[in-house]
Amino acid sequence: MTFRRALLTGWFSFADGEATAGDVLALRRAEQVVRQASQPYDVAWSPAFRPGELSLETVRPQRYDLLVFVCGPLHGPQVAALHGQFAHCRRIAVGVSVIDPHSPAVRGFDQVIARDGPSLTARPDLSAATRPPQEPPPVVATVLTAGQHEYGDQRRHDETVRRVTAWLGAHDCARLPLETRLDTRDWRLCATPEQLDALLRRADVVVTNRLHGLVLGLRSGVPVVAVDPVAGGAKVSAQARALGWPAVIPAERLDGETLQHWWDWVRGEGRGRAAAYAAGAPPDPLAQELRTALAR
Repeated sequence: MTFRRALLTGWFSFADGEATAGDVLALRRAEQVVRQASQPYDVAWSPAFRPGELSLETVRPQRYDLLVFVCGPLHGPQVAALHGQFAHCRRIAVGVSVIDPHSPAVRGFDQVIARDGPSLTARPDLSAATRPPQEPPPVVATVLTAGQHEYGDQRRHDETVRRVTAWLGAHDCARLPLETRLDTRDWRLCATPEQLDALLRRADVVVTNRLHGLVLGLRSGVPVVAVDPVAGGAKVSAQARALGWPAVIPAERLDGETLQHWWDWVRGEGRGRAAAYAAGAPPDPLAQELRTALAR
């Protein structure tokens, strides 16, 4: 049976809900099935997650005669309210967890295709049938600071962080915020440099406004887009010169065009340059000077 039009919903549709990766992957699998059935449909998104898209607040319920609720627990007043808003529709829930079979949220559906629940044999979630892309988005390790107040009026740290994160947020990449500060008490932070190395080596690009973000990224063989957050240039620019690394942006020239230029470079030629740096003999002039000083 083909309905006039279906509306696909889930916890990703509620203004006070959330869109998880599992929810969205389950939705994609449900969309595949609906398309294969030649069933016209729309998706209702949370306005907090997809501003400007069709939402439960802007939808016209009379356009639909089928409601499909995808993934998550069938529980709570948000789910129960759908039965009133779409009372004229046939309502199906798929890939859901049934906590209380007698709750209004569950009983309002004409059919429940559950992944788990009381007295039910558990079945794989819809997202389990999806496969990761062969070429996933790049992993970008960000090593950013808004501190370093010793630079006084020359500080542009807050502005560089704002511009870099806004630019990255508009790109298809997996962002991995890292901190060079080590802590043996806070499980969220690395306790040793080797733990930080392990994370950096799994990244495709490092974006940083810190000297050690630049140095540790190259040391791990990962190309770095470095931003000098000090007006007129300071230690980040100086270190880039010392290491012969060209992808450094002065705070005064930090804009989308310049970021894109160096992004393209590190995704191409820069990968070989970073790998060659990590494979070569590390420069060590300061240690040699220390040896000389100790020998006096």
